Amino acid sequence: MAQDTSTIEVTEPAAEDTSTTPARLAFTAVRKPLQAWRRWKGAHPRAVRVASVAVTVLAFALVLAALLMPNKSEQFKAAMFTRIPVEGLLGAAVLIALPRRARPWIAAAAGLGLGVLTVLNFMDVGFNEYLGRSFNVILDWQLLDDAQSYLGDTLGGTTALLATAGVILLVAALLAAMVWAAVRVGGLLGRHPARSTRALLLLSAVWMTCSTLDVQFSGIPVASEHAVAMVRYREQAVRNTIRDEREFAKEAKADAFGATPPAQLVPDLRGKDMIFTFIESYGRSAVEDPVMAPGVDRTLDASTQALAKAGFHAKSGWLTSATYGGNSWLGHSTFLSGLWIDNQNRYRTVTSGDHLPLTKVFQKTGAWDTVGVMPGVQKGWPEQKYYGLDKLYDAFDLGYRGPKFSWSTMPDQYALEAFQRLEHGRDRDKPLMSEIILTSSHQPWAPIPKLVGWDELGDGRIFGPIQKAGNDPRAIVTDSQRSKEEYGKTIQYSVTSLTQWLTRYGTDDTVLVFLGDHQPIARVSGNHASRDVPVAIVAKDPKVLEKIAGWKWSDGLRPAHDAPVWKMDAFRDRFLTAYGSVPHPSGS
Repeated sequence: MAQDTSTIEVTEPAAEDTSTTPARLAFTAVRKPLQAWRRWKGAHPRAVRVASVAVTVLAFALVLAALLMPNKSEQFKAAMFTRIPVEGLLGAAVLIALPRRARPWIAAAAGLGLGVLTVLNFMDVGFNEYLGRSFNVILDWQLLDDAQSYLGDTLGGTTALLATAGVILLVAALLAAMVWAAVRVGGLLGRHPARSTRALLLLSAVWMTCSTLDVQFSGIPVASEHAVAMVRYREQAVRNTIRDEREFAKEAKADAFGATPPAQLVPDLRGKDMIFTFIESYGRSAVEDPVMAPGVDRTLDASTQALAKAGFHAKSGWLTSATYGGNSWLGHSTFLSGLWIDNQNRYRTVTSGDHLPLTKVFQKTGAWDTVGVMPGVQKGWPEQKYYGLDKLYDAFDLGYRGPKFSWSTMPDQYALEAFQRLEHGRDRDKPLMSEIILTSSHQPWAPIPKLVGWDELGDGRIFGPIQKAGNDPRAIVTDSQRSKEEYGKTIQYSVTSLTQWLTRYGTDDTVLVFLGDHQPIARVSGNHASRDVPVAIVAKDPKVLEKIAGWKWSDGLRPAHDAPVWKMDAFRDRFLTAYGSVPHPSGS
């Protein structure tokens, strides 16, 4: 049946109102400021020209600074930035010769490269300040996590998180700024090729003249090849790291005492309770720097006298550490393994191998129980097996319920008393070999614990008011003079804690070997300080010190300025030999 359509109305769909769509609103929001900017430019042409020139000058300055930036804080002088970089001249020649379309892309790539170079130079500045060496682009990335943890322990987790975010943003901004600067400089050179070429020829002639005549300003050559030198330096560092990995793996397999039978290891120390103690950041500067030395030397001399009154005597010398300012585990492993462990790759190689560390010597004999007391360890520590420690006490095993002192989880006095309670004071069938790491002298040296009565230590809560009354670490880390003063006080505290413990709990069979693991950072020890640390052997039995008479070490805890200096990796073999061990090489 046919449909009647006479009453049906046909309507057109309503047109969509696009005036309120998100895209339209966004376009309007952008268009209005652009229109206002164009109107302002038209009304102020002179101001626009001045601003454009200023921005271009800024771009040139950024490129120049990146090409000339040093990688050590003490080299930041005005004369360093008044040189003519040959890399800039070559880059300008390339940009002038490039086709218009390719120029911004090549300039952007060059700017990114300059940004990366600048970031690495800043990393070098920080590493030279804190660790006395440059940043290793292969090995050191994992240390950035340690740096964040240190900031969290020192200044709080929120501050550390904000600092990390700030650094990431700064790096991103720096890279973007260098790309922008290179593109703007390239655009200017391309728009004015004739004038750019003439200026380039003139500057090139000046550079060659200054290079030939060795023209200098404030002792710094005007003709610079700094950026090229830095790239070569980093390339060579990568090559050296790769080559060192192969060579050290072979070196670590050879061990003069690796095959020595247990009965021929340290026979002259049988029956002795051996204690090897590292004092954090206890360096030569503490004993000889005019700011720290007076207090530290008084403490060392007073402690020597107190030990002598208790029947103990000491001899001391110097060891040159494999690390500086931090990375304490490198100093520990160098001292104990007899191998030079100055980077993380070497550390991984040696601790995953079977080169015999000094602590494991005692375990291998079967004549000692072995224990480690390490209040700075706050996570799994697989190296326990390599070091031959039957039992490990970390930050959570010592029963401490008091406050942290910045990075240090507990005061040294408490850690030593806990060692006495848990291990040293127990009746046992065998003597004890112990490795103890004291941490109260770890930077930032605020707040500092104070000695309390040994019978009052309890679970450590007594240190609560002391911690609250101490200095704010933020007031110390930015002040070199105060850092020196407070650092010296922490060394006095650690040494006094250790020697008081020895006079209180030591026996006729106790032998203590203690040393620093490295010098403090450059802000305290100075930019050109040595890497030497004090080392001492303390015992009641005169035969123990007679065995090392040939070492010509100083009497007492304070080594003389001209006392022998050995590299730290030399100690293990000399110690083992002095106390009767017979070499039986392995892996050679």
